Amino acid sequence: MPRFSTDREVLEAAVRWLGEGRRVVLVTVARTWGSSPRPVGALMLMDDRGASSGSVSGGCVEQDLLMRYREHQLGDEFPTLVDYGIDREEATRLGLPCGGRLELLVERLDSAAPLERLLDKIRNNQLVTRRVCLATGEVSLHASAPTDQASYGGDYLTKVFGPRWQLLLIGDGQLARYVAQLAQMLDYRVIICDPRDDYEPDAAMDGVERVYVMPDEAVAAYATHPRCAVVALSHDPRLDDMALLDALASTAFYIGALGSRRNSEQRRERLETLGLTDMQLQRLHAPVGLPIGSHSPPEIAVSILAEITAERNRVRQVAPGSRDTT
Repeated sequence: MPRFSTDREVLEAAVRWLGEGRRVVLVTVARTWGSSPRPVGALMLMDDRGASSGSVSGGCVEQDLLMRYREHQLGDEFPTLVDYGIDREEATRLGLPCGGRLELLVERLDSAAPLERLLDKIRNNQLVTRRVCLATGEVSLHASAPTDQASYGGDYLTKVFGPRWQLLLIGDGQLARYVAQLAQMLDYRVIICDPRDDYEPDAAMDGVERVYVMPDEAVAAYATHPRCAVVALSHDPRLDDMALLDALASTAFYIGALGSRRNSEQRRERLETLGLTDMQLQRLHAPVGLPIGSHSPPEIAVSILAEITAERNRVRQVAPGSRDTT
């Protein structure tokens, strides 16, 4: 079973392999029909030695692609489109769900320089669209908006790279560190806000931004589009409420707060007296996280990211405030 590498890992592997002189192609899911294991825009890297990174299916498509590439069955002209799962027999053989079908774009990578430029933008937390012309193979990079999606229009395939999803954590503590680590694995840009002078973090975390502004300023600066999540973890009502007051009036797709059921009800009462409407308060996930029986910080972090993921994927869950955290 192939490992579901992040986009950044796939690109970094491509740069390494090209530097080693390997013959490398990049495969992107262009279109899907029916039940597809991987979404449009999913990536897979292959080389002439049979190595791969990323995944476009989760079934046997990857192995079939590797075999066809090694045996020069994909042709000599790139980019090229490859169709899988056209009939039931082939879909079953390749491990695709019933009715599943994939159209994949296969492009040859000749130089690491364009990938390095793309990686530089990703490392600088820039959102960028990579566009491939199917007729010529020409690749170009363009500024992207948070709402942009991967798309295939017949002439071009576009794929959005960078911190498409963003997580703002209020309060820097042990739990915030676990939440930040898991969020990074899911390709979130993570910002931790904690302005307290008497609170010293244990150590800086690679890839995590730390800001010392007041929580309402952090919300105004970072929770600016529907791909943002805000989670209050400080255990200090003065900080948490300040963030939630603005976050619940923002376009952030998820807002959560740590606390027991009793504390959460008291928080809702306070926020209501500060002018928030019932509809806004209904957006608050408090106590935060899915009810998985979690008690330790790592388990609570898993429950928080699970609930954020469910909200992000629009999976219906029980009402917010279903679990009790301290």
